[in-house]
Amino acid sequence: MARRPHNAPPTRDTGPRINDKIRAPEIRLIGADGENVGVVSPSRALDMAVEAGLDLVEISPNAVPPVCKIMDFGKYKYETQKREAEARKNQKIIEIKEIK
Repeated sequence: MARRPHNAPPTRDTGPRINDKIRAPEIRLIGADGENVGVVSPSRALDMAVEAGLDLVEISPNAVPPVCKIMDFGKYKYETQKREAEARKNQKIIEIKEIK
């Protein structure tokens, strides 16, 4: 088992929290079809997500209460990566001209 050096920062998960990682006491839930379900407990929201066969994804963690949506996390991650790649592709490249 590889050990982390003492001076290295601990590894941190990037991206949105999903399912059991959501720690708020209550969340604003958006259903799988996009309708606002309302403010519910994370355990109730997770039960609804499992019943639908989807994941509970924290969309806006800084809102009060945090906004979560029932969706397929794999599909969400794929779409965000695709959007970021498209943005990088369309980014204007600055050309540096030489002065002689």
